[in-house]
Amino acid sequence: MQATILIIDDEKKLNDLLSRIIGLEGFRVIQAYNGKDGIKLLEQQDVLVVLSDVKLPDANGVDLVKTIKAKKPYVEVINLTAYGTINDGVQAIKNGAFNYIVKGDDNDKIIPLLNQAVEKAQLQQNAFNADKKISGKFSFSQIIGQSKPIVEAVELARKVAATDTTVLLLGETGTGKEVFASAIHYESQRRQMPFVAINCSSFTGELLESELFGYKAGAFTGALKDKKGLFEEAHHGSIFLDEIGEMSLELQAKLLRVLESKTFIKLGDTQTTKVNIRIMAATNRDLQKEAEEGKFRLDLFYRLSVFTIALPSLNERKEDIELLAKYYLRFFTDKAGRSVKMSDEFLNLLKRHQWKGNIRELKNVIERSVILADDSLTPDTLPTQFNIQNADSNSLDLQSIEKQHISKVLAYTKGNKTETARLLGIGLTTLYRKIDEYGL
Repeated sequence: MQATILIIDDEKKLNDLLSRIIGLEGFRVIQAYNGKDGIKLLEQQDVLVVLSDVKLPDANGVDLVKTIKAKKPYVEVINLTAYGTINDGVQAIKNGAFNYIVKGDDNDKIIPLLNQAVEKAQLQQNAFNADKKISGKFSFSQIIGQSKPIVEAVELARKVAATDTTVLLLGETGTGKEVFASAIHYESQRRQMPFVAINCSSFTGELLESELFGYKAGAFTGALKDKKGLFEEAHHGSIFLDEIGEMSLELQAKLLRVLESKTFIKLGDTQTTKVNIRIMAATNRDLQKEAEEGKFRLDLFYRLSVFTIALPSLNERKEDIELLAKYYLRFFTDKAGRSVKMSDEFLNLLKRHQWKGNIRELKNVIERSVILADDSLTPDTLPTQFNIQNADSNSLDLQSIEKQHISKVLAYTKGNKTETARLLGIGLTTLYRKIDEYGL
């Protein structure tokens, strides 16, 4: 595919001459005779390099570099001038220009420079498109819902994303706190830097400290070499501390220091390490109440809760259930390469269910139902508790329904007990006991 070069110059003869020369080199050339038309073409076309005169009828070509870079950061700009000055040349480079050359004196440099600029712009465009793809995957557009509570939460998150403010996300387990945290990061100025997430409840106090702060070789038995902690890994980016309420009081004091001074001391070290990070945290507990009761540091709570966003439970936004269910149905059927529909009876049961596990529970329910379904999601493909909650006096007893459900999952996994236990959400020992109990 030909690289597109945009020439912006009000001298028509020179513009035409450059167009012919550059066109003979195999490039596609488009022309503009003023800054306004040039910017319009830049927005409409897939331009890689701009050759811009410094003195335009409606703009200064050196200043125009900033506008071009703001609209398409990967595009390279070469400034052309009839009367070169050192100040203009320095300012052009500062503004992001690839180069600054004098017409006539540097004509033989144009094509070699153009080839270099195109090569650099192509690499930058690939990186830019990859970054957009990643950002899109984790952006606010991926948060599904039209209900008032979720729309308000997203609006708050969008506003705080543009800042470096510490954020505390509140909500029940499974409401999407990490999804919000990653969206805030990927729509912030730190989007090209690391986003690191850790669940504080998954580690013991000492292990969590070493994970967060890192350690020096010899800090403890088994510490054979230096290890970077997650704060250091997130340098210039963001770190998300999920279930912050599970952190010990001793470790909370060390986290407070990071928030206040952006410094910490690794285990076994005597020197401080400085980091530039944004901290986001989340909890499903009432931290303010726990802080007042002495179970959580009050000073840390105030530091973390500079900007608080409360995420609604799925039961508070039941009008979003259909949207979420259809999204996950598409996701899992695409993944499995199948075509499966959703019956009205199935959807009605989803809407009537009390979602203690929130979106995470809904996602798991849809995945299991897709596995069990033939060509349609029906009440029979739902987990046992749905049938029990919505059963009438003539329905099957609990044991019969459970036996039928386990049997279906075993058939799907072709007798794989480990996979069956995973899909049912029970322990392997429990599964073996049920198989023996029901004679399966």
